[in-house]
Amino acid sequence: MAGFSARLDADPEQLWLGVVGTLTTVLVVGTVLARRLVYDRFIWQYFWGPVAADGNGAQCAVIRDGDVSYLFSTTECTSAEAAGEIVAYPGYTLVSEVGYVLVLLLALVGVYLLLRRLGIGDSRSLFYALFPFMLFGGALRTIEDAGIAALAAGSEPLIAFPVSALIISPFIYVTVFAMTLGAVGVGVALENRGVVDAYEYPVAAIGTLLVASSVGYLTYLAVTTTYVSLRPQVLAVVAVGATLSAAATWLLIERVAPAINAGTGLMGLVLLWGHSVDGVANVVGLDWMPALGAGPNLVPKHPVNAAVVDITGAVLPPSVLAVTGDTWPFLLLKLAAATFVIWVFEPDLLEESPRYSILLLIAVLAVGLGPGTRDVLRATFGV
Repeated sequence: MAGFSARLDADPEQLWLGVVGTLTTVLVVGTVLARRLVYDRFIWQYFWGPVAADGNGAQCAVIRDGDVSYLFSTTECTSAEAAGEIVAYPGYTLVSEVGYVLVLLLALVGVYLLLRRLGIGDSRSLFYALFPFMLFGGALRTIEDAGIAALAAGSEPLIAFPVSALIISPFIYVTVFAMTLGAVGVGVALENRGVVDAYEYPVAAIGTLLVASSVGYLTYLAVTTTYVSLRPQVLAVVAVGATLSAAATWLLIERVAPAINAGTGLMGLVLLWGHSVDGVANVVGLDWMPALGAGPNLVPKHPVNAAVVDITGAVLPPSVLAVTGDTWPFLLLKLAAATFVIWVFEPDLLEESPRYSILLLIAVLAVGLGPGTRDVLRATFGV
């Protein structure tokens, strides 16, 4: 019993490092002792392989005789899979998304411990200061999409593979996190030296500069190349649609159940808007591109998006789908999920654990606004 109590009283930071170290060791040892099972059929097929295929603009990547081959035909990919070869497709799978969620939860604990050690992150201002970095993550990912478009056009991308893996999921989350952490470090240093009143100001300024630079580069490509084009009507429709959706949901909550908003306040409205961007961007990108004169519809890259499309298409008759499209339930799902999160973060929770609550709200906003920004920018710049 004494040993059990000692483990409970262990330093949380040491415990976190122990968990991370143990998981890393298991994967490394498993790769050495059972490479085909642990690395080829798990790490490579669900995590690195999709990144490699995406970074090379391929339809899939295949492990053959210990070497990786990139296939650019869906027929070849299907044949390879039917032959029992290990095939990885660009995008996400249920396995990879579950893995990313687990890594995210572990990372959140680590970030919380870091913020606690630095004595920051317990005010709502951090939530707003990091808002630009969520837009930046989506914009940076779109730059990689533009790089794939450059490869298809026979041009050199700004960032070639394998370096481009740093801006492809899941590694882009590490990249953006490192840049965000660096910005926070600069902000804290400036505050400690008395240059600024609060570290959040330079953090927000750095994030805004990164977003502006990324979108500016995409705009430059649209003006100077043929493989990137500018479709401002898409951006306008998504911005207006997301704002109206978030505002309507917020006002409905205020009228029907205002207690839901009591804990998060305006952070809840920002959360709704961020997930509305993701929802509306999917509706526009997957259903309404031709109607907006913005080219063909995009293809869903997430299993959840694809499942919503499949279910809606199976339930509604073709005559209705021709008018409404089959992606709109995804917007309702995003709004419902965001509302549930707002409801969970009641005033007592934010008062008792402000640092962890704000960190979780930042993470929830990031997983909606980051992909949503990428989706709307992909559609806006035709990549």
